[in-house]
Order: sequence, then C-alpha cells, then structure tokens
Amino acid sequence: MHSSGRFSRWYAWSIAVLLAGSCAIAAHAAAQAPEAAQTVMAAFAKANAAVVGVKVVVAADANSAETLGKGRTGSGVVIGQDGLILTIGYLILEAQSIQVITQEGRTLPAQAVAYDLATGFGLIRTVLPLRGIEPVALGSLKDLRTGEALMAATGAQGEGEDGDVSMTQLVSKRAFSGYWEYHIDAAMFTSPPINNHSGAPLFNQKGELVGIGSLFVSDALGGDRPLPGNMFVPVDLLKPILSEMQQTGSTKISRRPWLGLSSTEQSGRVQIVRVSKESPAQIAGLEPGDLVLAVDGAKVATLEEFYKKLWDHARPEAEISLTVLQGADLKTIVLKPVDRMSTMRKPSGI
Repeated sequence: MHSSGRFSRWYAWSIAVLLAGSCAIAAHAAAQAPEAAQTVMAAFAKANAAVVGVKVVVAADANSAETLGKGRTGSGVVIGQDGLILTIGYLILEAQSIQVITQEGRTLPAQAVAYDLATGFGLIRTVLPLRGIEPVALGSLKDLRTGEALMAATGAQGEGEDGDVSMTQLVSKRAFSGYWEYHIDAAMFTSPPINNHSGAPLFNQKGELVGIGSLFVSDALGGDRPLPGNMFVPVDLLKPILSEMQQTGSTKISRRPWLGLSSTEQSGRVQIVRVSKESPAQIAGLEPGDLVLAVDGAKVATLEEFYKKLWDHARPEAEISLTVLQGADLKTIVLKPVDRMSTMRKPSGI
C-alpha cells in the first residue's frame, strides 16, 4: 500500500477529530478544517516519508535471543542527512545482521551505530547512501497536551508487507519503570495501540518526531485504570546524548550495575518474578517470589526506588547489599553486579 492510500483512509477522521479535539469546538473547527487539515496532512506525509522498516538477525546463542528472539522486526526513522536512523535499542541488541527497508521497497544493509541502555534508544546507518529521504525534525514532549492527536507510523518489512500509519492520542505523560531494570523519568503513553510498536516513530501535528515506540501496555492512563495503549520513549531524552552516542556507541550513564532481575510492584513491595541465567542475582541465590525490602539498608517500595538506589553506585561492579524476604526468612544478600553491556555481544559497527 502506497503512502497516498494510507493517508486517504483516515483523512476524513483527521478533520473531525485531529483538529476539533473535542465536541465543544467541533463547529468552530469545521469552518477551518479543510485548509488546516491539508497543512497537517502535508506535514504527516513528509514525516512518513522518512520512516523505514528494520529487520535484524542475531546469533542463536546470543544472550538476548531467549527473551527478544533471534529474528526481530520493527521500524526506524531517518534523523540525519548522512542516513542516520533512530530506532528502539532492543531491536539491534547483539545484532548479527541489520537490514533497512525503504518505502519504495529497497532493502539496504545497515550497521549499528549506538545503543543506549539508559534510555533504550538505538542508532543505525545504512552501508549504502539513503538517497531522496529527508530527515525529520525533532519535537518535544513538553509541547504536547494530553488528548492531542498524533500519528504513529510503521516501516515496510518487504515481501509485500508494507508500512502503515495510525492516528492515536496522547493519554498520559509520566515516569515509567520497566520490570527489566529500566526506568525513565518521562515517557509518553498513547491509545489506541498500534501492533508493531517496536521502533515506530510518533509525530506531532507539525510532522516533528516526538517519540519512539517501545511497548504495548494495558494501563496507558496510569493509576490502575485499564486502557490498552503504547509507551513511547520521548526524543527529549535523545537530544542531550545524541552526540555522545554517535562518538562512543553508548553513553556514560549506561554503565551502571545490573543484577539480572525481572521485578514487579506488589502492595508496596518489590517482588522478583524472574532471575536471568548465570546473572549476579542467580549466583547470589535470589529466587522468583523473593521480596526486596532494602538496598544497602535503605528501604525501597517501588521499582523506581529500587533501581535508583541500585544505580547510585558509581562503579557497575561495586558490591550491593539487598535485604530480602525469602519465604519466611529475612536475609541480607550481598551481590557483585556487572555492567550489563559487558554481558552482550557488540553489534557489528559499534
């Protein structure tokens, strides 16, 4: 399906919802809709032209293959005149080969440029020049209002599988803690969700890039209010580190302690739900079901508190003491964390 076909599918919906925003101002918006809608649609079309598909293969014995798979597909978006592409980092983690698929159906080999563990961003660049694709401008989460309509786009995957565009809505801006030892102080939540969210770019009505797709979530509104949606990592987090990522392949802040735990919050406590094989956590004797009560003697009740206390240590390998309730036994367990990236194969190019 070509770009014009995708945009025509939701052109009428865009006029009614995108510009009106609410029933109260629909009549006023209707009078201005045709001209304003054309401006917005032109901005969306220009932004969508920079969206590409990303296909990755990793070695069967790669550490990330068990959880992320050996073959991965997603999207990216061109952000540099030299063909620099922004995507979500877990797509390219331990990549053995990377392919970029343009909207014209061209498949080009690519190399990893950088992966930032702290934000989750990944950078790649095609080996051959990406001709005729204009890079997108970067917007900001700060300029977005809750309820604002946005465009999410996915790249082509080849073999007749085209990219797509979807209208979605910003429903929440808040911090996010992931079960896999991940936390960002600002994240974007949208609804309705898109299916192939991995690396999908999110655009504001000016056609500026505001976020990169990371997850499907069931609580997009937050506060235990169920609503299916997606979490996007805002590009505000990219701007301060983009130069460092290109120069070093990562960032200093990504060098931090990693235990190898998947955890969740249960009734004001941090509960371990999974322990990675051969990780510091497994070596120290931590088990699924354990409750983490304190880090180095400081009480923790949320994933954010747990992670930030863990990352307070300047050296990734510095010993950490956890107070843990294991069954009926209260234990103090001393672990020696590792730098997460030291356990992963570097993708070709970094």
